[in-house]
Amino acid sequence: MSAGTDMNDFSMIGLFKMEAESQCAVLTSGLLELENNPSAADRIEPLMRAAHSLKGAARIVQLDPVVKVAHAMEDCFVAAGEGKLTLAAEHIDKLLEGVDCFNQLSTCSENEIPAYLAENSEKMAELERAFADIKTGNFKSVQPMPAQDAISADEPAKTPEPEISHENPVHPAHTEKSAADKEAVVRIAADKMNRLMGLAAESLVGVKRLQGFEKKILRHKKQLLEIAALIDQLEQKAVDSDQFADIKRILKDIQHRHNAYYRDYTEYFADFSDYSRTMDNFSDSLYREVVSCRMRPFIEGVRDFPRSVRDLARKLGKKVSLEIAGESIAVDKDILDRLNAPLNHLVRNAVDHGIETPEERLEAGKNETGIVRMTARHWAGMLNISISDDGKGIDIEKIRAKTVSKGLASAEIAAKLSEPELLEFMFLPGFSTAATVTEISGRGVGLDVVQTMTQEVRGVIKVETELGKGTSFNLQVPVSLSVMPALVANIGGEPYAFPLTRLDHLLKLTKNEILTLESRQYVKYEGKNVGLVSAAQVLGLEPVKTGSQDIVHVVIISDRLNQYAIFVDSFTGEFELVVRPLDPRLGKVSDISSTSVLEDGAPVLILDIDDMVRSIDSILNGGRLQGVSDSTAAGAVSARKRVLVIDDSITVREVERNLLANNGYEVDVAVDGAEGWNAVRAGQYALVVTDVDMPRMNGIELVANIKKHERLHSLPVMIVSYKDREEDRIRGLEAGADYYLTKSSFHDNTLLEAVENLIGKAGE
Repeated sequence: MSAGTDMNDFSMIGLFKMEAESQCAVLTSGLLELENNPSAADRIEPLMRAAHSLKGAARIVQLDPVVKVAHAMEDCFVAAGEGKLTLAAEHIDKLLEGVDCFNQLSTCSENEIPAYLAENSEKMAELERAFADIKTGNFKSVQPMPAQDAISADEPAKTPEPEISHENPVHPAHTEKSAADKEAVVRIAADKMNRLMGLAAESLVGVKRLQGFEKKILRHKKQLLEIAALIDQLEQKAVDSDQFADIKRILKDIQHRHNAYYRDYTEYFADFSDYSRTMDNFSDSLYREVVSCRMRPFIEGVRDFPRSVRDLARKLGKKVSLEIAGESIAVDKDILDRLNAPLNHLVRNAVDHGIETPEERLEAGKNETGIVRMTARHWAGMLNISISDDGKGIDIEKIRAKTVSKGLASAEIAAKLSEPELLEFMFLPGFSTAATVTEISGRGVGLDVVQTMTQEVRGVIKVETELGKGTSFNLQVPVSLSVMPALVANIGGEPYAFPLTRLDHLLKLTKNEILTLESRQYVKYEGKNVGLVSAAQVLGLEPVKTGSQDIVHVVIISDRLNQYAIFVDSFTGEFELVVRPLDPRLGKVSDISSTSVLEDGAPVLILDIDDMVRSIDSILNGGRLQGVSDSTAAGAVSARKRVLVIDDSITVREVERNLLANNGYEVDVAVDGAEGWNAVRAGQYALVVTDVDMPRMNGIELVANIKKHERLHSLPVMIVSYKDREEDRIRGLEAGADYYLTKSSFHDNTLLEAVENLIGKAGE
């Protein structure tokens, strides 16, 4: 704890809990290393010191049962350090039980600690006696049980950590500190760190705008020089005539003042440039320092995994070693917290399903101890995590058979699927090749949970396997959720950002390279035809008019099952964007995940790739696809009448959309009045069809807003409601609605006839 930290911010019990958490991590890792290598005498001293520190901290806060157990544990380590005792596996089992008690104590609130000690008094006394027996050699082992229940995939272990800590805290009463603990530390609440991050990002963006001002000011220099040249020309014209003596005198005065102003301007501009560069360096350093405060070593997110693997392997009668590489790789703490559950699931799956029993491994010519490797590394600005095992691998034919038995594909189609395509089925909900469902195998919760949680942090996951050799799951996620590498592209005259982690490829094609098949356009990518869609159409913008430009800019995107090519106006470049969430009052904005600001201060929306893929599916199903074309064709495509359907019921929306689309209308949908109001102001519609009772903005309010709007007041609006009361009809018509129908109109042609009465048929 730094000298500048106010110790009054923490109660003594709070300091003890911090100390217990820190020392339990040391005890756990040290005991596991000692179990794997009993001759590693250098591990004894840190264990002895950790138990001693824990005992001292407990004594200060007068937790006598903890003092006694920690003292007995310390005696065991002292005896082992003096060579009087060799710690066997059964000894380590019991010592880990003691560590678990300390760990559980560190998670209790200050008011819960007395109750915990009272409820576990017999357990604490039993541990004290057992440690004394270990020291004297009288300990009698019992059937080994894991010190900690196996953690199911749907109930992952959680380490309460409401604050961001830069190092493991050390109690001020302790005089023995490791070199790492001597670094001054301050604990800062996570929400304060997030606000500080936002302010640092705004400072960075603000300073970048100074560079724009500097360029504008620099243009004044050119103008001043042009004025000086004009003065010289005018003076030259008047130099040979005495009639212009007064003019020459005035010109001399103007020139003198201009030169003085130019000198001042040059001096001020130099000062401004120096200030701009200084502030740029300062804000950049500030921002990077704040970002680094959020970054934690990768090992902090997986510190408990070796213990979990050990306990699970013993429970299953297997021998498994977990190897972790890249422990010091820096990762945003938010990423670490969110990855804990999916990584835990993958590691447990590897132990349970991947690694064979010792007998099976020996029979297959392998070492009886299976290896699970977890590797973290930075690559191309991303965090890449690989979890692999040298087990039996995944039987592709079992997946093929399961796919057919669950009705996910016919036998004919399944027989033609490639190995990568079949492996994708593993990520579907409820898909499992396990013969029985157990707590260890996740109680039926499969890899779909892993995929979902990975996508929540804007990551992707892929799997590779070889029968008899092993399986590898590879995750690619951002190093930080606060900063995101992105491709900024121009769509409909505005900048939009594509997260680089979700892009498959970028292409620049000529129009001649675009293929057309059955009225749909495609591009060739990796030997496959990938459907081509307009990004402007997906986002509900005006159709892109490419004119005579021959180059088409294409972005390849995909989700687990589909891949599409979308064309944009142009590529702006790759940027590191500071991610800012959308205002929660906006709700979920279709196809948009968050927002940011470019270096010149211009706002940019960050696209939600999964949402875009779903939108493309909707466009394809509705037969409303727009392709690359010249400006004339683009205008022809947009000639169909466009209708906006607004309803908070997905069933009603789809019924109305299908009814209108099947009759040739181009249909967009919105999920409530607020989203509909945004859409109708941004797009060009021939008709609005809306419900009445909707969240955020009801239909009556929406109609009133449309009819009061300067540009939209003549836009026809139809209300379709379940309510068939006369007073509701009057309210709707008084607000300005052109039609008021009930939803029973779906069962006949009333709705379609009303639409045709208002705006005519789709092609007229």
